[in-house]
Amino acid sequence: MKALNFIRSLIVVACVFVANLTVSANNPEAGLIYNTEEVNGVKVSETVYKMNEGILTNYEKYSYKYNDNKQVVENTLQKWDAFDNQWHNHMRINYSYAGDNVTIEYYKWNKSKKDYILVPDMTVTVQQ
Repeated sequence: MKALNFIRSLIVVACVFVANLTVSANNPEAGLIYNTEEVNGVKVSETVYKMNEGILTNYEKYSYKYNDNKQVVENTLQKWDAFDNQWHNHMRINYSYAGDNVTIEYYKWNKSKKDYILVPDMTVTVQQ
């Protein structure tokens, strides 16, 4: 039962990421290319490129931080802005572990405050 709750929470997190992708899942021609960087067996970043008329362009960048137990404690998403040729913060998910519980907090980037703002409705605690 605990494993089922943990899997459900991971599905919620995955849905959040999928919802933030601006490429429609219904468009099979939208080619995304993933470049993953690993250090000591854990994924520390992933850059997503989009195929545009045969040319790869920056699309999204994910960064991951881990605790000493190799558990993800932070997952950050940045989106590429072709207008100013820069990565811009978009969202962050924090994971905290206490015993058998994992708390997952979703933060959205606030451009005017230049900080991540907690979205309380998206916070969930589940048992592993």
